[in-house]
Amino acid sequence: MFWYIDPVYFWYVFIPTLLISIGVQIYLKSTVAKWSQVRNGPGLYGIDVVKQLFARTSLNPIPVEKVPGEMSDHFDPHHNVVRLSDTTAGKNSVAAMAIAAHELGHVQQYQTGSGLIGLRNFLLPALQFSPTISYIAIFLGLWFNMTNMLWVGIFFFALMVIFSILTLPVEIDASRRALKLLDEAGLLTSDQDRRGAKAVLTAAGLTYLAAAVTSILQLLYYISIAKRQS
Repeated sequence: MFWYIDPVYFWYVFIPTLLISIGVQIYLKSTVAKWSQVRNGPGLYGIDVVKQLFARTSLNPIPVEKVPGEMSDHFDPHHNVVRLSDTTAGKNSVAAMAIAAHELGHVQQYQTGSGLIGLRNFLLPALQFSPTISYIAIFLGLWFNMTNMLWVGIFFFALMVIFSILTLPVEIDASRRALKLLDEAGLLTSDQDRRGAKAVLTAAGLTYLAAAVTSILQLLYYISIAKRQS
């Protein structure tokens, strides 16, 4: 059976992952919304937080750009630039400070040669073609009842799962570094700053946990099908 009509998939993969995803997104949005209304202690806008962290810590300064959208913040290692969304760059909230610092946590990972980043980047070349091969092989394996083809698809899907799992500690580490950088720069001036920053970073980290759980459940489902076909 195909996954979309298989009751096993529906009850043990689709429903759990849907509930987890919705729950995490609601929690993330509510947490960010709450702390976006709270002014950070130093009164710095997100883009100024980045400048202060470059000036007051051991980080090597790199370019910072503004990008449209909400929560579109990211560090681009290929172009060595930090990109902040309008809602982060132009706000002096606790949420903006935490999000900006998180991206610099990623910058520090690259500048210090983090082993986690190196391990995850090792898989990047394979991930350029893994999704296509995986889904095509799984589809053909299910359609033609070809167990060997299904296992090929599962192998390449497993590479994506490993990448998703490795992403979680990378993001947790970036958040840990973010709080340490804020402390080092003296920007966490109150318990409210610290509590709010931790709350925002924890909520953001849960999205990667949800993604990892989703990919693991899907992998286990495909493995169960392959075993049933054997």
